[in-house]
Amino acid sequence: MEHSFTSWADVAPKLIAVAAGRAAADLVVRGGQVVNVHTREVLRWDIAVAAGRFAYVGPDASHCIGDTTEVVDWGGLIIPGLCDAHMHIESGMLTPAEFARAVMPHGTTTMFTDPHEIANVLGLDGVRLMHDEGLMQPLNIFTQMPSCAPSAPGLETTGHEISPSDVAEAMAWPGIIGLGEMMNFPGVINADEKMLAEMAATAAAGKTIGGHYASPDLGPAFHAYVAGGPADDHEGTGEADAIARTRQGMRAMMRLGSAWYDVESQITAITEKGLDSRNFILCTDDCHSGTLVNDGHMNRVVRHAIDCGCDPLVALQMATINTATHFGLERELGSITPGRRADMVFTTDLKTLPIERVYARGALVAKDGSPVADCPHITWPAKARNTVNMGVPKTAKDFEIPAPDNAAQVDVRVIGVVENQAPTQALTATLPVQNGLVEGQGDVCQIALVERHRATGQVTNAFVSGFGYKGPMAMAATVAHDSHHMIVVGTDRTHMARAANRLADLGGGVTVWQNGAETAHVALPIAGLMSDQPATEVATAADQMVQAMQDCGCTLNNAYMQHSLLALVVIPELRISDKGLIDVTAFAPTSLFIESEK
Repeated sequence: MEHSFTSWADVAPKLIAVAAGRAAADLVVRGGQVVNVHTREVLRWDIAVAAGRFAYVGPDASHCIGDTTEVVDWGGLIIPGLCDAHMHIESGMLTPAEFARAVMPHGTTTMFTDPHEIANVLGLDGVRLMHDEGLMQPLNIFTQMPSCAPSAPGLETTGHEISPSDVAEAMAWPGIIGLGEMMNFPGVINADEKMLAEMAATAAAGKTIGGHYASPDLGPAFHAYVAGGPADDHEGTGEADAIARTRQGMRAMMRLGSAWYDVESQITAITEKGLDSRNFILCTDDCHSGTLVNDGHMNRVVRHAIDCGCDPLVALQMATINTATHFGLERELGSITPGRRADMVFTTDLKTLPIERVYARGALVAKDGSPVADCPHITWPAKARNTVNMGVPKTAKDFEIPAPDNAAQVDVRVIGVVENQAPTQALTATLPVQNGLVEGQGDVCQIALVERHRATGQVTNAFVSGFGYKGPMAMAATVAHDSHHMIVVGTDRTHMARAANRLADLGGGVTVWQNGAETAHVALPIAGLMSDQPATEVATAADQMVQAMQDCGCTLNNAYMQHSLLALVVIPELRISDKGLIDVTAFAPTSLFIESEK
């Protein structure tokens, strides 16, 4: 399936010969306690590996040892390599190669990635670049073909669009495992021809359709969405969401990312209601580099599920075999059993899950917290590095919001950030007017979306609350899910202009300004989304960026992730786009000024 990996059919004769004792294994691990995720048992068994796959897993592998066999004595626990069922590599601010290097030491050996961030910037060409670099890695990186670029047609303008013909073409690529999250849930509910065509092309290829139902409505609209074809969903935030999805035959994907904490609120469907855990899956969705380097990846999610009261073996199933089964790969990976890819992790405790060694396809890829395998890069072309095209430099005037009718104060709509959750609140505020311009007040500051794909010069201005910023400051980023224009949030228009211009100079990234000077930045020159530098270096810059946000008064957990979602027009309640302020409960533009409706 991968460029550097042989299929089971190619090596089956060798696997049989090794298991029968007629040929020597490449690797034998003796004396370990093997976690069997098919039966939820811990068995003191040996493991024999040949040609990158498990050949024998049983009580005694001595018959598999020959003169050339590497023998490893390990008396601790051995678990299957961990799988991330739904994630976006771009959210790590890293290329696929650097992301792989970052997560290998944490026990992740398989990732199901949806590169819809780069698809919005570079279209199918960007997806192909991510797909190709993914295939080169020592880990298993499967790509879901993005489904929604734009995420909500008519409500945002992307750098490129994805069409049903693009989806049909990609389904023939070797690393494509299915269709990425179907975010345009109103389109599915209303039987939009384009959305149905994309799902039909995926189904015709025998691949999995990813879901994204970001609505609290579990009535007929939800049932219509399920009838449309999506097989899983990661947008649940409460127990009722998890139960509703699994009862309809979907897999409930429970996420713990850098800022999404949706496991604890849903896992009670298993721990308290007793639902069948094989229909539940763990994932990260979005993790930035600081989380990956400092806290972990799928090992962090498994530990968290256990801390929430889940049986450790059940938690491991939700990060291994459940995921493999969902994507039709149960015979290929997800367990330590014969024929599967030899992905395994050495640990000493199932609850705290320290990661001692990581093997992927039978090769040692990480040891004692450090990667030991090479992660090759593609050559990223110039078109992927020159994507910040916002026109002429910005000035403070671009961020002015004139008050209507010479009013002394105005009632406005405000995007309300919710800590640790993707949804926002649709709030209102009464704001003062000075010299004819509306000014932020208290926790309400300005937000602007700067068009950066076609150099139109357009700037959309509105208001946001929840960050807690104080004093003259601004933060800007070209990571702005999903259209990935530039989002600028600030308390001072001059700072906002300087931040926007700085990102144009950097070729994309994140920048924080305070009291007239830049205090931190993360350069993301590839599509304005990723760095090709090592994860540790990017994480250091990201940590400095988080500290700079805190120095401006922000106390939200991982507020950068909240910042990056303020233009995501498929998650309620209120967002900003190049089309204006968007009411995501009605899926329609709405006015900034409330009195304008009277």
